This record gives sequence, structure tokens and C-alpha cells, in this order.
Amino acid sequence: MSLHLTASNIFKSYNGESVLKNCSFSFDQGGVYVLTGPNGSGKSTFLRICSLIECQDSGQIHYVSGGQVLDNDLALKRRITLVLPKVGLFNMSVFRNAAYGLTIRGIKGPVAIRRIDKVLDFVGLSHKKVQNARTVSSGEAQRLGIARALVIEPEILFLDEPTASVDQKNTGIIEGIINTMKQDGKVTVIMTTHDRDQAARLADHLLVMKGGEILSVPFEKEKI
Repeated sequence: MSLHLTASNIFKSYNGESVLKNCSFSFDQGGVYVLTGPNGSGKSTFLRICSLIECQDSGQIHYVSGGQVLDNDLALKRRITLVLPKVGLFNMSVFRNAAYGLTIRGIKGPVAIRRIDKVLDFVGLSHKKVQNARTVSSGEAQRLGIARALVIEPEILFLDEPTASVDQKNTGIIEGIINTMKQDGKVTVIMTTHDRDQAARLADHLLVMKGGEILSVPFEKEKI
């Protein structure tokens, strides 16, 4: 893992109501990190702050590479990406949706086509690449969102409730995608779920959140 993330003493409030309280954790071992806990515990807020989509009220988010703390600039943001529970798709083909991250980076031609075909095959959507993305099922849309994230080859992939409102078949496919990424070891996955059984199936490293705090617990599947 060449890119390391450390969250230190993160606080966040909305309209005077505290959502995160002194959250600290170092993501420095690779694999799949799963943040679990009840709805409203602060999981999604913590993920958005760690992925630099939202700012904390206080505390520090540090990304480190090669022993150096990186600036939170565009270059860093292009090394990480976040997939939200409800993926926003453009009114164009599945292929062109998957291409979006490459298009805005100016990556075109055969290199782009190979990368797009590879990620669509990885998430099981190659057969739908000419279909309008707005017509796919919710589970397929979530898989397309993951493909769109992976095509830019991030070093850290954030997944916020990746199987929320997804049917059982697509949930199994998405869990398979995450497990394959774990085995490949090319990207660190940091995800949230309220499904404790799913956490047990996927996690290399488990974080339990409650009341806006991260509880430090040993990872023992039988006790999740």
C-alpha cells in the first residue's frame, strides 16, 4: 500500500448537533476496511470526510506517500474515489458512463477502451455496454458506479453502503467484486455497511461506530 490515510481527532456537527466525536484511525495495512454500526452512527459522514468530499469541523485528514504528507489537492483527489449508495448516471451508454473519469483526464483512444472494457468485464456488465445507463437495474447501476470508479485505477476506493437497496443477486455479485479486489491487493477498500453479516464476510479490518465515535475492538467474526 503506497498511499496511507490517517484520520486524527475528527469532529463534525450539523446545525449544532454532533455527528462525529474525536474519531481517529490509521488505514495503513491495505485490504478491506469495514465501518459498521447502526444508522445515524456517523459512518457515511466519516467516509465523506476521509474521501475529501466534505470538510471536518476540526481534526486532521492526512494522506502519506513515500513518508511525505501530501497536500489535499487535485493530484491527491485523483488517487482516491468515492462511490455513493445511489449512483448518479448520465443519460448515455453504459460504456460512456464508465469512461467518464478517463474522459475528464484526457485519456482517450485504445488505452481508454482497454481500461473501460476491462472494468465492465470485471463488474459483469460487458454485455450491456451499448445500453443506456438510465435503463439498467439499481443493482447494475451500483456495479456501474464501481466500474466508473475503478477505471481511474484509484489507490483507495471508498464505498458507502454499496449494497443498500440492492437485490440479493446483485448483493452477491458486489460482494464478489470486493473480495476479488481484496485478493488482487491493488486497491485498498474502505466501506460502510449496517449489515453485520456482510461485515463479517468482507472485512480484513473492522471498525465499529456508535454515537459518532469509533470503538476500538478486535476483529473476531463470531463476535460481530
